[in-house]
Amino acid sequence: MQTLLLSPAGDAAHDAAHTTAARFRHGAYAEPCPTCHVPAGALCLARRAVHAARREAYRRKHLTAARPWSPVRTAHG
Repeated sequence: MQTLLLSPAGDAAHDAAHTTAARFRHGAYAEPCPTCHVPAGALCLARRAVHAARREAYRRKHLTAARPWSPVRTAHG
């Protein structure tokens, strides 16, 4: 049995999820895309995809800034 159901409703829901994330600048949509040159808050020109360079720019800027601590433990910690 196939677990992935392809339907017009599922297709629309997937597009709506990407549109909502872009509108509110969530995740990678918080950064402009260096591949297709769209501004932050806009969908990439590739349908239903976020370019890898955009995801990497988001990770580099947001995820490294969110974790300034070092995972190395000291003798007292």
